[in-house]
Amino acid sequence: MGTFSLPPDQLAWCTALREHAEQRLVPLAEKGETGRVNRELVAELGRLGLLERLFTSGALDLCLMRESLARVCTEAETALALQGLGAHPVHAYGTEEQRERWLPEVGAGRAVAAFALSEPGAGSDAAALALRADQDGTEGTGWRLTGEKCWISNAPEADFYTVFARTDPSAGARGVTAFLVPADRPGLTGEHLDMLSPHPIGSLAFDGVPVSADDVLGEPGAGFRVAMSTLDLFRPSVGAFAVGMAQAALDATLAHTAEREAFGGPLKNLQAVAHQVADMAVRVESARLMVYAAAAAYDEGADGVPRRAAMAKLLATETAQQVVDTAVQLHGARALRRGHLLEHLYREVRAPRIYEGATEVQRTIIAREVYKEATR
Repeated sequence: MGTFSLPPDQLAWCTALREHAEQRLVPLAEKGETGRVNRELVAELGRLGLLERLFTSGALDLCLMRESLARVCTEAETALALQGLGAHPVHAYGTEEQRERWLPEVGAGRAVAAFALSEPGAGSDAAALALRADQDGTEGTGWRLTGEKCWISNAPEADFYTVFARTDPSAGARGVTAFLVPADRPGLTGEHLDMLSPHPIGSLAFDGVPVSADDVLGEPGAGFRVAMSTLDLFRPSVGAFAVGMAQAALDATLAHTAEREAFGGPLKNLQAVAHQVADMAVRVESARLMVYAAAAAYDEGADGVPRRAAMAKLLATETAQQVVDTAVQLHGARALRRGHLLEHLYREVRAPRIYEGATEVQRTIIAREVYKEATR
């Protein structure tokens, strides 16, 4: 496969995936409740084989899935992505017992996963986590989790959480451990948060939640690496989600400006409109290529993955915001009506510029990496 093109079979698969989304996923998404986990939708993703594919394919495949779904059904895209984000640490770092217990359930759409990293005082600064994992017992064979997590997608309805907690208060990033925490553990509670973004988000409270060595993902003290490697995989695919939304907005704009009559002809005949549409198309394609390049670099084990992943997320999410905003402007008041595609995208497109590392964090990562490369 060339870096800047996709083979016909992949393009055909993306087309088929969009058709499946239109026929099977959109009706289920429309029945869902805003801000709540749609288990019927998750189960259908499992029946389509997309959830199992999360664990058998690479970064580019993940990007193609997310972009294709986002063009048709953002709810399905987000449900897929959250399953992957929450369960990937189990797939990549879990023990055989952990993987056997949870991955088949996630793949079938029977279990809902969540990635619990952010806290009220430690959003993008993952090294500043305050959730404590205090040793439990004189032999130090277990821990008790005490503290809070906030802005956790799928909380508090998930069946298990990948939780990052501080096991060594003096070790900074090296003092964080990742745990697999089933939702029914005593002392674990949560509540929904009413957010602009329509997907489920909540907070979690840990009141001495017991965990043991059997719940550790990876090794004690290596949780920061678990978190960052997961984000390196998923950041380009956040960009793919953004590209899918931007393409949906561009598609709607092309149709609208070709049909809408104003000033004696279709809107597309006005140079001011045509030039804006041209800029939208250039931005979408540029973001798409950077996302694909970052995903291909991850799959190939190439150098500079953190830089490429950060660049892809930064460009794609900022581009999508610009493109959706322009689409709303060109559609006029109709785009602001509740239930309109662009009204939906306008709400959806804002959050990706913040989660999995805000735009400002991506710039920090990029600057750090390019300076590092310049001194080699």
